[in-house]
Amino acid sequence: MSAIDIAIICLYCLTLPFIAFALSGRQDSVSTYVGGGHDLPWWVICLSLVATETSTLTIISIPGIAYGSGMVFVGLAVGYVIGRALVAWLFLPRYFSGQVSSVYQYLGQRFGPAMERTVSATFLVMRVLAEGIRLFAGMLPVAAIMASMHLPLPQWVIMLAITGLTLFYTMFGGLRAVVWSDALQLAVYAVGAAACMGLLYHQATDMQIHALRHSNRFHLFHKSAQFFLDPYTPCAAMIGGAIMAMASHGTDQLLVQRVLAARNLHDARKALVGSGVMVGCLFAMLSLVGMLLWARNDEKPLAAMGLQASDALFPAFIVHDLPPGLAGLLIAGLLSATMGSLSATLNAMTSATVLDFAAPCRALARCMGLSALAFARVVTLLWAVVLVCAALAFARCHGPTVVFGLSVASCSYGAMLGAFVFAMFSRHALTREVLPAFVMTVVTVCGLMMLWHPYGATIAFTWLVPLGVIVMFICALGSRAVGKIWP
Repeated sequence: MSAIDIAIICLYCLTLPFIAFALSGRQDSVSTYVGGGHDLPWWVICLSLVATETSTLTIISIPGIAYGSGMVFVGLAVGYVIGRALVAWLFLPRYFSGQVSSVYQYLGQRFGPAMERTVSATFLVMRVLAEGIRLFAGMLPVAAIMASMHLPLPQWVIMLAITGLTLFYTMFGGLRAVVWSDALQLAVYAVGAAACMGLLYHQATDMQIHALRHSNRFHLFHKSAQFFLDPYTPCAAMIGGAIMAMASHGTDQLLVQRVLAARNLHDARKALVGSGVMVGCLFAMLSLVGMLLWARNDEKPLAAMGLQASDALFPAFIVHDLPPGLAGLLIAGLLSATMGSLSATLNAMTSATVLDFAAPCRALARCMGLSALAFARVVTLLWAVVLVCAALAFARCHGPTVVFGLSVASCSYGAMLGAFVFAMFSRHALTREVLPAFVMTVVTVCGLMMLWHPYGATIAFTWLVPLGVIVMFICALGSRAVGKIWP
């Protein structure tokens, strides 16, 4: 590792937390700490949404997927934009009219506190699992790259360093610090990815560019007979992707929290739909990096280059082929992606805890002799410890880690989306019908995933959310029928 690479990484790690903290302003209440004051510019929220839903998994996995399958993740982004547009016009008006800070408070207003706390607790459990995967996987390429550059550090040291830096500005700056740091972090790894794309295109020969242009890698979808097993067919990407985006951006506190920090409904809509377009552009840029690597390597399969997994492709390129300076920028980009998703998760989990479980949190804060704001910061610290423990408990997963992470998060999305659809569009739905249906749906989808996995026939992650919605409606109708028989 060159001196300029080390300087760039150190400069980033030392300055970003303080910049984020300075931009956050004064935190004088829990509402400001978890809600950002509801006066953030829409474009900053847009950038924060993109940084939150992307991570190191995105940066290292998509080029490897594109190496073998082309622009399929861009096709998936088409479904994402459709889903966000539906959320912007169907869900957001109800959230803003209800003046909620936690999206699960909306369910509490419709179905009561038991429903609110059950869904919020499900969010917390699934977020621990999903973010544990992201944190662990995000640390691996950084550790491998630094070891290859003769600066070996234990994995747990890197993980604690990332968590410690992130925790500093998240604890003391609240949501405002998280949102502003997300915008800066997105800029770092977007510039790094664009620089890689430009470098690869500049180095490619005319023959390699010709081979790429006449390949089938610019297709957005797969033509596959495995309808429910391939996530990149047109139906899976556009319909499944749209429903998954409705669940993630309409019911997940991690993402809805940012949208609710906008000044008004109009700004919230611009931020949400704009983030879908930006994600598509980011997916396209990372996919082009993978496709240019395919052309640069003269169409060699990964195994022929000594790579056992597609996720190893981009890190290997960073280590062996990037010039000094740009390698440091890319490592800083990997760090920023991990820190961005981690800070967003910590603040979202804190907000869900202190808002959806307000009464027990107030009682506990009084017993500890802490103010509400100080208690919220303690909760942030505790969730950081839990996430680190979860990350250390994960072993390496097989296949692209971005797909594995999406699959884990999607296990509860269908039930959540179903619950919100009942709350918004069914006047006759009762708590005694929806609450048992929600619990049964989460258990059923998770059980099906565990049963299918040993046989290698795992359903595509894009169909998990539609499957959950269907199961949710079936279970709710079953609960209603049982209620009529045994009132």
